[in-house]
Amino acid sequence: MGLVAHADFAPQSDREIRLLVHLRTRFGGHVSWERVVSGPGLAGIYEFLRETGRGPEPAWLRDALRAGDPPAVISLAAREGTSDLCAQALELFVSAYGAEAGNLALKVLATGGVYVGGGIAPKIAETLRRTFMNAFVAKGRLRRVLESIPVRVILNDRAALLGAARWMAHRASLGGAGGA
Repeated sequence: MGLVAHADFAPQSDREIRLLVHLRTRFGGHVSWERVVSGPGLAGIYEFLRETGRGPEPAWLRDALRAGDPPAVISLAAREGTSDLCAQALELFVSAYGAEAGNLALKVLATGGVYVGGGIAPKIAETLRRTFMNAFVAKGRLRRVLESIPVRVILNDRAALLGAARWMAHRASLGGAGGA
Protein backbone atom coordinates (compact mmCIF):
# COMPACT_ATOMS: atom_id res chain seq x y z
CA MET A 1 0.00 0.00 0.00
CA GLY A 2 3.01 2.31 0.27
CA LEU A 3 2.33 5.90 1.30
CA VAL A 4 -1.40 5.30 1.06
CA ALA A 5 -1.08 3.22 4.22
CA HIS A 6 -0.46 6.47 6.11
CA ALA A 7 -3.89 7.84 5.14
CA ASP A 8 -6.47 8.15 7.91
CA PHE A 9 -8.06 4.97 9.25
CA ALA A 10 -11.80 5.20 8.55
CA PRO A 11 -13.81 2.98 10.92
CA GLN A 12 -16.82 1.19 9.43
CA SER A 13 -18.48 -0.16 12.59
CA ASP A 14 -18.99 0.68 16.25
CA ARG A 15 -16.25 -1.81 17.16
CA GLU A 16 -13.84 -0.15 14.73
CA ILE A 17 -14.73 3.26 16.19
CA ARG A 18 -13.77 1.91 19.63
CA LEU A 19 -10.55 0.56 18.07
CA LEU A 20 -9.83 4.03 16.64
CA VAL A 21 -10.31 5.63 20.06
CA HIS A 22 -8.02 3.01 21.62
CA LEU A 23 -5.30 3.59 19.01
CA ARG A 24 -5.60 7.39 19.28
CA THR A 25 -5.08 7.09 23.02
CA ARG A 26 -2.06 4.85 22.51
CA PHE A 27 -0.39 6.65 19.58
CA GLY A 28 -1.70 10.20 19.62
CA GLY A 29 -4.16 12.01 17.39
CA HIS A 30 -3.53 10.55 13.93
CA VAL A 31 -4.29 6.88 13.30
CA SER A 32 -3.32 5.61 9.86
CA TRP A 33 -4.38 2.45 8.08
CA GLU A 34 -0.87 1.15 8.76
CA ARG A 35 -1.69 1.11 12.49
CA VAL A 36 -4.50 -1.33 11.69
CA VAL A 37 -3.61 -3.23 8.50
CA SER A 38 -0.06 -4.46 9.14
CA GLY A 39 1.64 -7.06 11.30
CA PRO A 40 1.93 -4.63 14.21
CA GLY A 41 -1.65 -3.60 13.47
CA LEU A 42 -2.86 -7.17 14.01
CA ALA A 43 -1.04 -7.21 17.35
CA GLY A 44 -2.61 -3.84 18.21
CA ILE A 45 -6.08 -5.14 17.37
CA TYR A 46 -5.46 -8.18 19.57
CA GLU A 47 -4.34 -5.93 22.45
CA PHE A 48 -7.43 -3.76 22.00
CA LEU A 49 -9.73 -6.79 22.16
CA ARG A 50 -7.89 -8.25 25.16
CA GLU A 51 -7.86 -4.94 27.05
CA THR A 52 -11.58 -4.38 26.42
CA GLY A 53 -12.52 -7.81 27.77
CA ARG A 54 -13.47 -9.54 24.49
CA GLY A 55 -12.08 -12.84 25.67
CA PRO A 56 -9.60 -14.59 27.92
CA GLU A 57 -5.89 -14.80 27.22
CA PRO A 58 -4.71 -18.24 28.36
CA ALA A 59 -1.23 -18.55 29.87
CA TRP A 60 0.08 -20.58 26.91
CA LEU A 61 -0.92 -17.77 24.54
CA ARG A 62 0.59 -15.04 26.74
CA ASP A 63 3.85 -17.03 26.84
CA ALA A 64 3.82 -17.60 23.07
CA LEU A 65 3.21 -13.89 22.41
CA ARG A 66 6.14 -12.92 24.64
CA ALA A 67 8.48 -15.53 23.15
CA GLY A 68 7.62 -15.20 19.48
CA ASP A 69 6.44 -12.87 16.76
CA PRO A 70 3.02 -11.67 18.06
CA PRO A 71 1.32 -11.24 14.64
CA ALA A 72 2.43 -14.74 13.59
CA VAL A 73 1.29 -16.22 16.93
CA ILE A 74 -2.09 -14.48 16.69
CA SER A 75 -2.62 -15.55 13.08
CA LEU A 76 -1.67 -19.16 13.79
CA ALA A 77 -3.88 -19.41 16.88
CA ALA A 78 -6.78 -17.93 14.89
CA ARG A 79 -6.31 -20.32 11.98
CA GLU A 80 -5.94 -23.35 14.24
CA GLY A 81 -9.01 -22.36 16.27
CA THR A 82 -7.13 -22.43 19.58
CA SER A 83 -8.04 -18.89 20.66
CA ASP A 84 -11.33 -17.09 20.14
CA LEU A 85 -9.61 -13.80 20.98
CA CYS A 86 -7.07 -14.36 18.19
CA ALA A 87 -9.87 -15.35 15.79
CA GLN A 88 -11.71 -12.10 16.59
CA ALA A 89 -8.50 -10.11 16.03
CA LEU A 90 -7.87 -11.74 12.67
CA GLU A 91 -11.48 -11.17 11.56
CA LEU A 92 -11.32 -7.48 12.49
CA PHE A 93 -7.92 -7.13 10.80
CA VAL A 94 -9.11 -8.77 7.57
CA SER A 95 -12.33 -6.76 7.56
CA ALA A 96 -10.38 -3.50 7.82
CA TYR A 97 -7.95 -4.75 5.16
CA GLY A 98 -10.83 -5.52 2.79
CA ALA A 99 -12.50 -2.16 3.44
CA GLU A 100 -9.35 -0.20 2.62
CA ALA A 101 -8.56 -2.38 -0.41
CA GLY A 102 -12.08 -1.59 -1.65
CA ASN A 103 -11.45 2.12 -1.06
CA LEU A 104 -8.23 1.97 -3.07
CA ALA A 105 -9.87 -0.03 -5.86
CA LEU A 106 -12.54 2.66 -6.16
CA LYS A 107 -10.03 5.51 -6.05
CA VAL A 108 -8.03 4.13 -8.98
CA LEU A 109 -10.91 2.22 -10.61
CA ALA A 110 -8.84 -0.96 -10.60
CA THR A 111 -10.95 -2.74 -13.22
CA GLY A 112 -7.97 -4.97 -14.12
CA GLY A 113 -8.02 -6.45 -10.64
CA VAL A 114 -6.65 -6.21 -7.15
CA TYR A 115 -3.80 -8.52 -6.18
CA VAL A 116 -3.31 -9.19 -2.50
CA GLY A 117 0.28 -10.06 -1.66
CA GLY A 118 2.53 -10.44 1.32
CA GLY A 119 3.58 -13.30 3.51
CA ILE A 120 0.37 -13.65 5.48
CA ALA A 121 -2.16 -13.53 2.61
CA PRO A 122 -1.80 -17.15 1.42
CA LYS A 123 -1.95 -18.38 5.02
CA ILE A 124 -5.26 -16.66 5.72
CA ALA A 125 -6.86 -17.30 2.33
CA GLU A 126 -10.10 -18.68 3.82
CA THR A 127 -10.59 -15.60 6.01
CA LEU A 128 -9.80 -13.41 3.00
CA ARG A 129 -12.44 -15.19 0.89
CA ARG A 130 -15.09 -14.63 3.51
CA THR A 131 -14.35 -11.49 5.52
CA PHE A 132 -12.10 -9.52 3.16
CA MET A 133 -14.50 -9.83 0.25
CA ASN A 134 -17.54 -8.81 2.31
CA ALA A 135 -15.75 -5.64 3.43
CA PHE A 136 -14.22 -5.04 -0.02
CA VAL A 137 -17.62 -4.78 -1.73
CA ALA A 138 -19.50 -3.02 1.11
CA LYS A 139 -19.55 0.37 -0.59
CA GLY A 140 -23.25 1.15 -0.78
CA ARG A 141 -24.40 2.16 -4.24
CA LEU A 142 -20.95 1.32 -5.66
CA ARG A 143 -21.13 -2.31 -4.54
CA ARG A 144 -21.71 -3.54 -8.11
CA VAL A 145 -18.55 -1.77 -9.29
CA LEU A 146 -16.51 -3.55 -6.62
CA GLU A 147 -18.17 -6.88 -7.35
CA SER A 148 -16.96 -6.57 -10.95
CA ILE A 149 -13.31 -6.13 -9.94
CA PRO A 150 -11.41 -9.43 -9.74
CA VAL A 151 -9.51 -9.97 -6.49
CA ARG A 152 -6.68 -12.49 -6.38
CA VAL A 153 -4.26 -13.63 -3.69
CA ILE A 154 -0.65 -13.92 -4.80
CA LEU A 155 0.45 -17.38 -3.69
CA ASN A 156 4.10 -17.17 -4.78
CA ASP A 157 6.02 -15.55 -1.93
CA ARG A 158 8.81 -14.72 -4.38
CA ALA A 159 6.58 -12.75 -6.78
CA ALA A 160 8.13 -9.37 -5.93
CA LEU A 161 11.65 -10.73 -6.37
CA LEU A 162 10.74 -12.39 -9.67
CA GLY A 163 9.12 -9.18 -10.91
CA ALA A 164 12.21 -7.16 -10.04
CA ALA A 165 14.44 -9.71 -11.81
CA ARG A 166 12.22 -9.56 -14.89
CA TRP A 167 12.35 -5.79 -14.92
CA MET A 168 16.16 -5.81 -14.62
CA ALA A 169 16.44 -8.37 -17.43
CA HIS A 170 14.21 -6.18 -19.59
CA ARG A 171 16.28 -3.07 -18.82
CA ALA A 172 19.49 -4.98 -19.59
CA SER A 173 18.08 -6.06 -22.94
CA LEU A 174 17.50 -2.40 -23.79
CA GLY A 175 21.17 -1.65 -23.21
CA GLY A 176 21.19 -0.40 -19.65
CA ALA A 177 20.00 -1.11 -16.15
CA GLY A 178 19.59 2.57 -15.24
CA GLY A 179 16.62 4.23 -13.60
CA ALA A 180 13.06 4.31 -14.81
